[in-house]
Amino acid sequence: MENTLKVTNVMSDPTRFYIYQYLVENHQDVSVVDIGNTFDIHPNVARLHLSKLEEVGLVTSYLKKTGKGGRPGRRYQLSNEVIELNFPARDYKILSSIALEALMDLGDPGKKALYETGKKYGKEAMRKSLNHLGEQLTIQDKIKLLENASRILGMYPDFEYESNTNSISFSINNCPFKEIATNNHKMVCEMHRIFIKGMFEVLFTSIDLIEKQNMFVNKCSNCAYTAKLLIV
Repeated sequence: MENTLKVTNVMSDPTRFYIYQYLVENHQDVSVVDIGNTFDIHPNVARLHLSKLEEVGLVTSYLKKTGKGGRPGRRYQLSNEVIELNFPARDYKILSSIALEALMDLGDPGKKALYETGKKYGKEAMRKSLNHLGEQLTIQDKIKLLENASRILGMYPDFEYESNTNSISFSINNCPFKEIATNNHKMVCEMHRIFIKGMFEVLFTSIDLIEKQNMFVNKCSNCAYTAKLLIV
């Protein structure tokens, strides 16, 4: 409880919250000067915010030589630890692990159920964003809807439409299933791909969703996909 109160106190500052969100979206280490320039604040103020985030385990730091001589500079990066806040206490991670293990024990029928349910929830998440919109949407409108819905789901994506190939390339900079996928990433990652495909199928009649990069396989900071629009 003491740590929970520390985290809520740290994240109650709007600037600090946006700095943390910036680190989640960009997945790059930063200096106090970088944060100062990005948020138009003095480097000393940026250092204070980053230090507060580090105190509660949301950010880590290390020293890096500048290559210009002198003292090494301190760099800050997103922590691999995930902090969950629930009032009263809940442990949905354990529940997810139990459910996933139960499905794995069922073999192919369990996988099929997981993938079909993943697509169903992907479609439902996308339909919520369509409730107040009309029928006529451009491709750019649809991409914006996908981006907004993905951000709400915590994916922090980057989308780019390639007109010459009639496809949409995008990356997921924050995997909402990363912790649960650590021990069985193939099954969870495939479910996530089908979840995203369900989102696309609400907006496009037919697509082919191809995984180009996987953070577990390629040991990188994000996952990347290409959605080929077969029928718009």
